[in-house]
Amino acid sequence: MSVLPKSLALVALALAVPLPRGEAGTLAAQPAAAQPAPSAGEAGRAGESGSYSLEEIARAADGAFGKGAEGIGKAIERAFAENGRPNAYIVGREGGGAFAVGIRYGKGTLHSKVEGSRTVYWQGPSFGPDVGGDASTVFILVYDLHDSEELFRRYPAVEGRAYLVGGVALGYHQRENVRLVPVRLGAGWRIGANVGYLHFSKTRRILPV
Repeated sequence: MSVLPKSLALVALALAVPLPRGEAGTLAAQPAAAQPAPSAGEAGRAGESGSYSLEEIARAADGAFGKGAEGIGKAIERAFAENGRPNAYIVGREGGGAFAVGIRYGKGTLHSKVEGSRTVYWQGPSFGPDVGGDASTVFILVYDLHDSEELFRRYPAVEGRAYLVGGVALGYHQRENVRLVPVRLGAGWRIGANVGYLHFSKTRRILPV
């Protein structure tokens, strides 16, 4: 008997081994290799991909207020502790005045990881024991804004939710699920006027309504 070449012998051996078959005579499907479940950290990072970390917001605030601005870091840390990670933020300037009834006008840039950046305006009345005027830099943390078009409406102030942190004013506005946390530098003396609303618009408006 002639000796088969080594390669033909291997082929013959492979053909002699029966392959597993299903009930209908077809080849049985082989089970897929099990994939490891994502860790809690990986799942969290996937869910936070569209939001901003404390470090990212701190860098953006440094650019708006300047490094070392008194109370800014503490105010932002407080906002994170109470609300978590924002998914957008606004950097801008605002000015206004008050004599029992006040008004605010502002302009800034809305930043979102999903939709990019766009210019926004805001205005609104306020009521309280304030007299005077102010011009301030404003940094607004925005929560649960999944479509920038939802920003353009009125946001009432949340009663009893206004703080002074190291000379920085921290306010709260909410409409449905969307929450706004404005951080104002130099406007703390107007904290008593934090009853009213902010109305965001795509263009500048004269009437604060």
